[in-house]
Amino acid sequence: MRKVVLVTGASSGIGLALCKRLLAEDDEVHLCLACRNVSKAEAVRAALVASHSTAEITIVQVDVSNLHSVFCAAKELKQRFRRLDYIYLNAGIMPNPKLNIKALFSGLFSRNVIHMFCTAEGLLTQHDKITADGLQEVFETNVFGHFILIRELEPLLCHSDNPSQLIWTSSRNAKRSNFSLEDMQHSKGQEPYSSSKYATDLLSVALNRNFNQRGLYSNVVCPGTVLTNMTYGILPPFVWTLLMPVIWLLRFFANAFTLTPHNGSEALVWLFHQKPESLNPLMKYLSATTGLGNSYVTMQKLDVDEDTAEKFYQNLLELETHVRVTIQKSDHQS
Repeated sequence: MRKVVLVTGASSGIGLALCKRLLAEDDEVHLCLACRNVSKAEAVRAALVASHSTAEITIVQVDVSNLHSVFCAAKELKQRFRRLDYIYLNAGIMPNPKLNIKALFSGLFSRNVIHMFCTAEGLLTQHDKITADGLQEVFETNVFGHFILIRELEPLLCHSDNPSQLIWTSSRNAKRSNFSLEDMQHSKGQEPYSSSKYATDLLSVALNRNFNQRGLYSNVVCPGTVLTNMTYGILPPFVWTLLMPVIWLLRFFANAFTLTPHNGSEALVWLFHQKPESLNPLMKYLSATTGLGNSYVTMQKLDVDEDTAEKFYQNLLELETHVRVTIQKSDHQS
């Protein structure tokens, strides 16, 4: 029986590189591309089928920043599949990132230059907005939409005799200092991306605590510093041109500069081959690259308190109850 692998955000960047590499590793998988833009997904599917003729590749439309879309996608998936072996929770946004130029240039000539480039700590601010569901867009896209998808797909995921695995695309930029249980959507701050990635780490720990006995395991990865459409949007092209020699040089001093989506997907592909029950739920698995461009996987302990993780999980359950009631009322009125 083919393993079923669902990848959100599969039409570009890390998600697309992951799909290509998974098929290269095992073209007997059933790969389901979970994408917001169907026409884009169709083009990706056609290209993948052309190079892997025996693979089974399907598409489900889902926009994780829209709960109605998430519920519809989950319903469709439950009609199609009896189980899901892997879900790569990869879709995400960093809206309108703005660079602190002063912090960048002062950091270039400080001892923290490598750390600064590895994590973007102190460099980026973003202006978030409210979605049609009344939630902060970054929180809903990067965390809550995926959480609802998992909740809806529990019947396909929880099989104690044959474990399923959730693999989240997190970040080295996930900082405890940017997250607060009292403002878990980060409506009052300027670093919603970092907050959402720390929330992802918390949620993964809580999911393991609540679902391992039911055969569902969760892990988080960081793809490293990857040059994608998201990161290219941060700076004007001429600035990237100026910075590239510095970035290439820094690769010899730090392993986080994976640069390409292919290298960035290293940890995600590595986890595909591991037994989920053998992995440490309190570790983040990192894609890393040597100065000469060779990829490998390393790990670091999550900066997560398990009690805080459980409180965050309970807060998400309360929010889930609230949004379900709101959606039911809206459906009833319409």
